[in-house]
Amino acid sequence: MSVVKELLRTENDGTISFGNYELDQKAKLSDYECNGDLYKVKTFKEITKLERNGMLVYESVPGTAVSSFAADGNGVSFTVEGPDDAQVILGLEEDAEYEVVIDGAQTGIMKTNMGGKLVLSVEMGNADQVTVKVTKQ
Repeated sequence: MSVVKELLRTENDGTISFGNYELDQKAKLSDYECNGDLYKVKTFKEITKLERNGMLVYESVPGTAVSSFAADGNGVSFTVEGPDDAQVILGLEEDAEYEVVIDGAQTGIMKTNMGGKLVLSVEMGNADQVTVKVTKQ
């Protein structure tokens, strides 16, 4: 995978891919429709942020590229790539518990805060891509 040159796109399987951490200047795309929802992405080397219907879905510092992003009532799954380790914030259901699996390793059960945010650290190491799966318990 590489950066998403068009900033946000729908894949053949219905998932979305977004983000371009190679950009020196902020770029954004608004009102992108997918499966009846409106998405907005802002991305560049320092941050990547995705909103669905005005609500935070994904944010990373520094910027990342995300592929095969799928979200439903049970959680989210995606593959992330970036030049450095990243802090990822996911917008999920508030005050709920989620099992987090990063690159096949269970990292335990995490609880969202009152705003529904879940904060993860994703270590890129020598990996080109890291898979993340967050499942509601």
